[in-house]
Amino acid sequence: MPQAAGGGDPTQIAVCLGLTLAIALATWLTLRRERHDGSKKDVYLAGGKLSWLFVAGAITLTNLSTDQLVGMNGNQMLLLAWWEISGFVGLLILAYVFVPIYYRARVTTVTELLEQRYGGGGIRTLVSALFLFGMVLIYLPAGLYSGALFLKTAGIDFPLLVLAGLLGVIAAAYTMTGGLRAVAVMETYSGIGVLAIAVLVVVLALNAVDWDIARGVPPERLTMIGAADSPIPFHTLFTGMIFIQIYYWSTNQPITQKAMAAPNVREAQKGVLAAAVVRILIIPAIVVIPGVVAFQLFGDIDDAAYGRLVGEVLPPWLSGVFAAAIAAAVIAHTAAVMNAAVGLYAVDFHEKFVGKVANHWRLSGIVTVVLTVASVALVPVFDNAKSIINLLQQLNGLSSMPILSAFIVGLLFTGVESRAAIVGVVWGFVLYALFSFVAEPAGAIGLHYIDFMVVTLATSVIAALAFNRFALGGRARFAPREVFAQLAKRPEEEVFG
Repeated sequence: MPQAAGGGDPTQIAVCLGLTLAIALATWLTLRRERHDGSKKDVYLAGGKLSWLFVAGAITLTNLSTDQLVGMNGNQMLLLAWWEISGFVGLLILAYVFVPIYYRARVTTVTELLEQRYGGGGIRTLVSALFLFGMVLIYLPAGLYSGALFLKTAGIDFPLLVLAGLLGVIAAAYTMTGGLRAVAVMETYSGIGVLAIAVLVVVLALNAVDWDIARGVPPERLTMIGAADSPIPFHTLFTGMIFIQIYYWSTNQPITQKAMAAPNVREAQKGVLAAAVVRILIIPAIVVIPGVVAFQLFGDIDDAAYGRLVGEVLPPWLSGVFAAAIAAAVIAHTAAVMNAAVGLYAVDFHEKFVGKVANHWRLSGIVTVVLTVASVALVPVFDNAKSIINLLQQLNGLSSMPILSAFIVGLLFTGVESRAAIVGVVWGFVLYALFSFVAEPAGAIGLHYIDFMVVTLATSVIAALAFNRFALGGRARFAPREVFAQLAKRPEEEVFG
């Protein structure tokens, strides 16, 4: 492929920029007549006006970034498809269990639900801080890194930090100027193109190896039954995996925020179920087949597999289109996480510790600039990871299972104080950190990290209930139906003002 002195094929770059601008124009045309009032609901929940189509598109693209396309294909084995297949179950749980809960509680953030259940704000502040920790230190820089890496390996040969910075700035522009409305609409339009061309890559990749994906590939890269030392041991599909999916799809602010932005429960459920259909029918193939084909063609090349395969099988005249699609996916994912992070800061920290926000658009702009700079600065940290997706899943355990324990205790039991839930979350965070950074590297514990996530979750729940009983003198009672009946029904102006 001919390269310009500045860093790539000028035609490819022009097409990529042109399509990126076209998506921005389509988003503006869709939203140009929308009215804004600067409230929490307006900026962080799209005014409660997202139709099922935009809910589905936003959920799909918030998840499907280059973390999946680059990271999962970087493992170069079919086994990784289980992350997406099990995600189908996670979305069903979101649709039928958590969406009715969130709408009944009338919350802006998932952490507000915890405050309602425990009757104290301490657990809300702690969990929100953990969410922000994950978004700023993990999700945002990892997404920018994997997107910049792909664009670089696909032929747009600018420095990694320059590419990450450009993607971050464009994402910030959507967040600052249009809030969740703009992000969701842009994600949906981008998603159509991303999915279409990702499927095309699968077809072209299989054609390149005469539709024989198994030739010359070791059995461990083709099996769906993971061994004990594989990224996903088979037994974990029935233990830790389900809890990871419940956390990610049902209690994770960047995802649940989209489901909470519809006019009503029914519209939200339609959107979530549409996202589930896409998840099971399309996503598994596009995140593993290209990686296995890349192994057959190039050998074990880790996270460079997807970009190199695309450069090999995609016709040159489509390279700019695909670069634009991937850039759009990264921008959409980054903008979505940024909007969720800004919402958590504004609602859970600024209003509580600084003062009432007169105009959330102004605050959103300031916080988004800070997040963008921090995320780009952290991109080089992920450049040393052998597998970006495995690293992300392991780091997620620091906060995911402790946070999920707070939701489990709060939604299944009555009579538990906020302080007890805090003890459970802190216990889980410290326990998993000791496992990840001390015990496992030293060989002291041989459990797979997905198995240890179950240990972390179970002991966090036990720690919360034990502290509540023996230190605080409380008596927890298992009563999920009573919990649902007690969910607050505050006036909308009190919740979203």
